[in-house]
Amino acid sequence: MARKTVSRNIAYDEAKQCYYVTFHYGTDASSGRRVKRTRTYHDLGVAQTALRQFEQQRHRLTVAHITMEVTLEEWLHYWLEKIVKPNREKSTIYGYENIIRNHVVPEIGSTPLYCLEAVEIQRYYTRMLDKGLSLNSIRKHHTLLHTALNTAVRQKVLMENCIDSVVPPQVTEPKHYFYDAQQLHQLFRLSEGHPLELAVKLAGYLGLRRSEICGLKWSAVDLERGVIFICAARTAVGGVAVDKGPKTASSERHLSIGAIPDLHCLLERRWQEHCRQRELLGEAYNPGNYVLVTAEGVPYQPDYVSGWFSRFIRRHRLPPLTLHGLRHSFASVANSQRIPLFDIGKALGHSNTATTSRIYTHLFDDTHRDMLSQVAGAIANDYEEYQGA
Repeated sequence: MARKTVSRNIAYDEAKQCYYVTFHYGTDASSGRRVKRTRTYHDLGVAQTALRQFEQQRHRLTVAHITMEVTLEEWLHYWLEKIVKPNREKSTIYGYENIIRNHVVPEIGSTPLYCLEAVEIQRYYTRMLDKGLSLNSIRKHHTLLHTALNTAVRQKVLMENCIDSVVPPQVTEPKHYFYDAQQLHQLFRLSEGHPLELAVKLAGYLGLRRSEICGLKWSAVDLERGVIFICAARTAVGGVAVDKGPKTASSERHLSIGAIPDLHCLLERRWQEHCRQRELLGEAYNPGNYVLVTAEGVPYQPDYVSGWFSRFIRRHRLPPLTLHGLRHSFASVANSQRIPLFDIGKALGHSNTATTSRIYTHLFDDTHRDMLSQVAGAIANDYEEYQGA
């Protein structure tokens, strides 16, 4: 049975007992064809409301000089310039720009924003997987697109976010490698005398992030009191080092080095070297005042520090470990010493114990097993005493 026209752009199908609403989006710039979409509703009032909201939205966009044919590429450019860049770190912006420029735009950038559908995004993820991208990488694409289109919904450029209907890739947890106390001792001994010995010991003794090690300045080191203040970070963005604030508010913290003679003495020696080189080279010495520097006072690039550490591990045929793995090693040793989760998280710069537990859950499994074993043992002993009574 043919559909009966109820009103402009609304028709009723008596057999299926539903209303068909046609939404006109305009003309496809490449083909010249009119673009329209049809959706079904079981209630006439709901159908009329949906059509009215759509037409009001079209009018608002026309007044704002935003065409219905705006492409995904054009919207992402607007989103990056007006929303992301004023509010996010340079490293985040760089990552977004890479995803958009190298993947999204070549694949689906020319699609009109209003024509985006969940099935097209799902196929895009599949193509990215076929190109060799990891599930974790594609998940970043999903987060970017979802956030960008959410902005379009909030600004009433879109009625809904089609990404809500897309099944995101399942993130695979990376395999974590970490050392025990004996292995850390061996690593520290092997690194002695190397210019980057300090990076190894700051990460292993204190659990510092790479960005915190590279961003540490002498103004934040109090050798007399035996305290360092973690208040800055230095990270790599497109191969260029960038200074920024700590990762989160809780990342800003004071850490004691007075009870770690090895680290305290190493910092004292490096401070003396820093003063001698600054006096020797004068204006030729880099004025950055960073702790981890070359003989000329130039701070080491974060990527160089990570690369050196990986080569060092392979050269000495040590068990696999990354520089960040030293942070995991710190947490593992602390946990093995029965240090409370709260204190471990505080040293690592986490805002709460939930963060510590979530990130380092692989380290605390043994502790949980030991705890359950102790509880079971206590119950069993009491039960045996009861039976023997």
